[in-house]
Amino acid sequence: MPARPTPRRTVLKGVALAGAAGVGVAACSTESELGSAVEPTPTAPVDLGAADAVPVGGVKLYREERLVVSCPAEGQYKAFRAQCTHAGCALDKVEGTEGNCPCHGSRFDVTTGEATKGPATVPLPEVPVTVKDGRLVAGPDA
Repeated sequence: MPARPTPRRTVLKGVALAGAAGVGVAACSTESELGSAVEPTPTAPVDLGAADAVPVGGVKLYREERLVVSCPAEGQYKAFRAQCTHAGCALDKVEGTEGNCPCHGSRFDVTTGEATKGPATVPLPEVPVTVKDGRLVAGPDA
């Protein structure tokens, strides 16, 4: 009896599942790297708003911009990319000085960028930030 050709639908389903499995394996890799981040830092200056929105000794998460800014002392600011270095997920919240990645549970000290809990092991990339006319500006030439 001759073999029946494999239906096109079966082949396409197999290709789709193989592709999805590959994405899943890459996203769940235990090696820390900048995962799915297309651009790890802003490529143009980003106006974050009033500098006094980040109190001295405090931290503010800018979700849409995927940035987190701390103010260790009056007039001094540090910014980091708020995107997990494990799989590229955006940090969803900051508790005290610890940023949380909702995808795999990584945590970061958002005042230094250091990974404090895995699976991420690579620190958050630092982003230049300055105050111009009372407003925080992050990114190149900031």
